[in-house]
Amino acid sequence: MTSSTHTLVLGATGKTGSRVADKLQAHSVPVRRAAPSGADVAFDWDEPRTYDAALESIDRIYLLGPLLTADFATQVSSFLDRAEAAGATHVTYLSIKDITAAPATTAQRAVELDLESRSGLTHTILRPAWFMQNFDNFLKPVDGQIAVPTGDGAEAFVHVDDIAATATAILLDPVSHNGAYYELTGPEALTVAHAAAILSDATAAAISHFDIDPTAWVAGLTAAGIPSDYVEVMRALAETIAGGRGAQPTDVVAQVTGAPTRSFADFARATATAWALAEAR
Repeated sequence: MTSSTHTLVLGATGKTGSRVADKLQAHSVPVRRAAPSGADVAFDWDEPRTYDAALESIDRIYLLGPLLTADFATQVSSFLDRAEAAGATHVTYLSIKDITAAPATTAQRAVELDLESRSGLTHTILRPAWFMQNFDNFLKPVDGQIAVPTGDGAEAFVHVDDIAATATAILLDPVSHNGAYYELTGPEALTVAHAAAILSDATAAAISHFDIDPTAWVAGLTAAGIPSDYVEVMRALAETIAGGRGAQPTDVVAQVTGAPTRSFADFARATATAWALAEAR
């Protein structure tokens, strides 16, 4: 990568994008951070006029689709057209797990297929399990309960630092990972009840899993202002776990990064510290 080119990191103020940008810069890689605000360049999926400034002198791209929507394939395709025209050569795309079972018109799968079809771009697809950091937001305990309709199903929750480390390794050496589809997980599959017990041990608080009725859960997400099409994505993911088809551990993170995968217990200890600091403020 020459000094005149940059790696574009979309969603650069978010969970994975901010970490990817930081890790790339630690490797002395020129990075352009893009986000609606608070980044090097303003980037808005709904404003195509913002695409070109983000793509100037870009070689490699960390790609996330628009958040909180499930209908974005056309927008991403238009962006990729401009990326190719601007001289970009590689895209690392953060997709979602189990997407191959979805119709080809599903946005995440449509983007994957779009990337496969482009001879001018190499690509690598990341399909992560549910983030451990979900327990900091929509899975965060309320009154000691984690309300999510996952039943006794297990999921190999993955730490966002491991996602970012994997993406960084790929962006540093995209040729070695061209065409790869990587299932990213943590080191063990846990039920939400088991995860709650680990959080309880770490925080010294009584935390349990409430297997909420799926309809009530969907209604709560909708009432919280989450768009209906994205609520449907979340419902389907919860059903996958409840049905016993949650992500199972892989060794992809260790293989790609050369570092061990972070455990949920590690996350829980860090979370306990963060929660305590927040409560002390």
